[in-house]
Amino acid sequence: MAPEPFTIDVPQSKIDTLKTKLSLAEFPDELEAAGWDLGAPLADVKRLTKAWENYDWRAAEEKLNQIPQYHTDIEVDGFGKLDIHFVWQKSEVKNAIPLIFVHGWPGSFIECQHILPLLAQPGGPAFHIVAPSLPNFGFSERVKQRGFAAAQYAETCHKLMLQLGYNQYVTQGGDWGYLITRSMGLLYPNHVKASHVNMIGIDSAPTFRKNPILALQHAVTPYSEAENVGFERAKWFSKEGRGYNLEQSTKPQTLAYALHDSPVALLAWIYEKLHDWTDSYPWTDDQILEWVSIYQFSRAGPGAAHNIYYEVAHTKPGPGSILRETLKEYIPKVKLGLAFNPKELVVPPKIWGRALGDVVFESDNPSGGHFYATEKPEFLARDLRTMFGKGGGAYGVVKGLSGYDDTRARL
Repeated sequence: MAPEPFTIDVPQSKIDTLKTKLSLAEFPDELEAAGWDLGAPLADVKRLTKAWENYDWRAAEEKLNQIPQYHTDIEVDGFGKLDIHFVWQKSEVKNAIPLIFVHGWPGSFIECQHILPLLAQPGGPAFHIVAPSLPNFGFSERVKQRGFAAAQYAETCHKLMLQLGYNQYVTQGGDWGYLITRSMGLLYPNHVKASHVNMIGIDSAPTFRKNPILALQHAVTPYSEAENVGFERAKWFSKEGRGYNLEQSTKPQTLAYALHDSPVALLAWIYEKLHDWTDSYPWTDDQILEWVSIYQFSRAGPGAAHNIYYEVAHTKPGPGSILRETLKEYIPKVKLGLAFNPKELVVPPKIWGRALGDVVFESDNPSGGHFYATEKPEFLARDLRTMFGKGGGAYGVVKGLSGYDDTRARL
């Protein structure tokens, strides 16, 4: 199947059912002086529930459909064909760099919408941007068999890029996008030429056995004030913020009943993360409802996205599998860019991050959290244009594609 244009068009029956359920919602009490430490506040959830009941999804659809979208079949080994939905913004620049933007949970393809216009502006390297809905997310097909884990998500994204004619390309990702793009670099190093990540999944210092030079630097370099603050952020997340991960990694089906049947449960479950994982980002109600509606109206259903947590956590060693610990090791051949945000879920010291690969770019941001492309799209666009631009550490990394209109430059 060649890629075909895709238009979001949620059946009216689904919209009507959602509004009926919201109108019948019942809410629990909360303790006096309850705060965010107990979860999403009652007043917020009540307000958002009422706003969702009156939300104009058709207007949101019309806006989202202005983004160029497609779908195509991707054959995944052992799982058959999956119909994959994706954004595809093609540059007019002949030498544009193919870049795949991979989202995570509770994100979706809509996270790319803020960087698309920034990267389309003149004044830096140009990109062909591909942003898929991962299987089980958004408007991509559901996976019906067990065992669809890191290697399979990586295979899906890689084969999508090949089908679009991009034999060599670069990647960008955070959250599960970090793990998936790292997996792509491990499995397909002749195709993945560089990766930029905004979540840095390493939780220990380099060792003398594996990284003697970095280990020596670590031994003699004191942690900065920002790095010590980063340790506190990681400690908070480990102690107070990882409950969702344990549930989604162990019993995703049980959780799916609540999220599939109750839109208020889905709203509260995601809204909490939008608040806790950002750096005081001023969410509007419409932004929150657009975000949650993508899950409510997802092709696979609101609870299917959590299966990735279970499958990755239960991956066994063997041919064709990728263990999470493997991705904390040095991945050769793929040039690496790292974005350090103070309100990311884990904020390791820079020396730790350099143990992940050939680091050619780092950005040390004064603000920003987990949803980098939404919170700080101007920072992400700057990162990509600097890393892949002239003088950048990954300039010309894709053979024959500089990102610039070289013909015009010669004229």
